Amino acid sequence: MQVLSRSAWLPLAEAHRERARWHTAPHLARRADGEKHPVADFLFEYYNLSPGALERWHPGLGVGLADAPEYAALGAYVESEGVATVDASRLGKRLSGLRWTRELLARTAARSPRTGCFGLHEWAMVYREADDRRHPAPLRLGAAGTDEVVESNRLVCTHVDAFRFFTDEARPLNVEVLGREHQLDREQPGCLHATMDLYRIAFRLLPFVEATIVLDTFELALAVREVDMKASPYDLADLGYEPIRIETPEGKAEYVRRQRGFTEAAAPLRARLLEHVEQLLGQPTIVNP
Repeated sequence: MQVLSRSAWLPLAEAHRERARWHTAPHLARRADGEKHPVADFLFEYYNLSPGALERWHPGLGVGLADAPEYAALGAYVESEGVATVDASRLGKRLSGLRWTRELLARTAARSPRTGCFGLHEWAMVYREADDRRHPAPLRLGAAGTDEVVESNRLVCTHVDAFRFFTDEARPLNVEVLGREHQLDREQPGCLHATMDLYRIAFRLLPFVEATIVLDTFELALAVREVDMKASPYDLADLGYEPIRIETPEGKAEYVRRQRGFTEAAAPLRARLLEHVEQLLGQPTIVNP
C-alpha cells in the first residue's frame, strides 16, 4: 500500500478539479440560466456522471490518503489509522460487469476500424420525422434534403446505442438491425460513438482506478462530439460550428480523415482501460470473494 501525505495528494486532487472545471463550470452556468448547448452539454446529459463527480480525483486501489476526512466520508472509502482507502470489498459486486467490459474492450480493439458510415446515424435519427427531432437547431438541407441524403447513401451503423435512436423508418435501411445482444460482436474501433463510450467505461471503474483516465476519455469524447455534430444534418453555424458536409465527396473525405484520427487517439486509451480492468479482475476480493 502506497500512502500519500496530505501535502502530496491534495495538489493532485486540486489539479484534477481545475482541469475538470474547465468543462463543468460553463455547463453549470448554462444550466443555472436555463440554456442548452447541443454539443458541449451532451456528455453531461447522455452519460450519467455528475459534474461534481467528474471534478473529484480518486487515487485508485493500492493508494492510501493520509489525513483525508473528505474521502473517508465517502461511502466507497474506508479509514484505518488515519488513512483513507478505496473499499476493496465492494469490488466483488462488479465481477460480471468487469468481465463484460473486458470482452467489449478486447474484441473492439482486435477488429479493423470501419470508416464508411460518414456519420449518417444523426441523419437517420431525423429521417422522415424532421418535426420531432432531438435538437431544436434547424436542418441545413431542410426535411426533404435530409431525407434524400439518407436515401442516397448506405446506412452501415455498427453501434447499438446510436441505432436505437434511428427513426422507425430509418431502422430497416441499416445493413442490419442491432440490439444489445449484438454489441460484443459488432463494436468496432472506427465508430465515433464507440470512442465516446470509452468515457462511460472509464467512470464506471471509479473509484477503483486513478481518475485521470476519466478526464482523458472525457476530453477525447468531447472532441468527437464536436465532429459528430458538425457532420450532422443540423445547422450549428450560429454556435461557431462549420459543417462537415458529408453529403459531398469532399465532406465524406474530411469525415473519414477525422474518424481515422480519433481511432488512433482512442487506441491507447482503450488499451489503458483494458489493463485497468484486467488488474481489477485479478484482485483477491474478486478472485476469492
